[in-house]
Amino acid sequence: MRASRLLSILLLLQNRGRMTAEELADELEVSVRTVYRDIDALSEAGVPVYADRGRSGGYQLVDGYRTRLTGMTEEEASALALAGLPVAAAELGLGTVLAAAQLKLFAALPEELRTRAGQVAERFYLDIPGWHRDIERLGQLASVADAVWHQRRLRVRYRRWDDSAVERVLEPLGLVLKAGNWYVVARCDGSERTYRVSRIDELTDAGEFSRPDSFDLAGYWREWSERFERRMFPRFAVVRLSPLGRDLVPFYLGAVGARALADSADAPDPDGWSVVRLPVEPGAPALGELLHFGPELEVLEPADLREQVARAVARMGALYG
Repeated sequence: MRASRLLSILLLLQNRGRMTAEELADELEVSVRTVYRDIDALSEAGVPVYADRGRSGGYQLVDGYRTRLTGMTEEEASALALAGLPVAAAELGLGTVLAAAQLKLFAALPEELRTRAGQVAERFYLDIPGWHRDIERLGQLASVADAVWHQRRLRVRYRRWDDSAVERVLEPLGLVLKAGNWYVVARCDGSERTYRVSRIDELTDAGEFSRPDSFDLAGYWREWSERFERRMFPRFAVVRLSPLGRDLVPFYLGAVGARALADSADAPDPDGWSVVRLPVEPGAPALGELLHFGPELEVLEPADLREQVARAVARMGALYG
């Protein structure tokens, strides 16, 4: 553990230049006294590190000194796949491993490329969740990820959408992060299925399994997502949309609505209104989705949905006098 920390200090000083003991302690999540001891150990090992005194002082390496001890561990190399997803890496228990791998990667770069990489990190940031939701905090995610990696069956207690509990034996094949939510793709009773990790209340190890060589996680997810969308939006509403209504479709109906707009061939009328066939959810959710648009949308078909919207608007009008 200490050897890894000494290497981290060395790489931090190599990549960033002068750093104070407090900055190093914060970066490594240790005490300042531990940093002092580690700096002394580096000096005794022949590393040319020295301290500048004063308010703007700190530790730094002699100009031109560079270590070649940048070999990555297997864990760190795997974590680099999540380099653009720091929050996801932390959720999987790989936050510190990812930080160490990135340090080693930067240390191996020539000076000009290291500067360029630092500028990119300062100017671009990936924020995964939507505006109205955060990434779920999950107690079982790290255990599920470990089972995916080591091909271990899991016996789980799973809460279904109606909050009823079932027991399943899963062979986890992969994890997917979608809109801030984690899903595990697993084989259960001979077929691949998708489970939301936040609904796994309990799990225990159930032994090894053999992962099928032909399984393609990305391909499975694309096909499953398409099937899920078809189940989620089993019917269509023919509507008239104002120009503003068209602009609002991607915000209220997401990618499904945006595709419906792109597929629409009807030209706008003289007032700018156009007829579009929009996918909608079954039952009450469809009413809520359409009411989002206010006066920028008119339902033409089906007749029962038009009538539901008309009744809801009349009730709203009565409330507001």
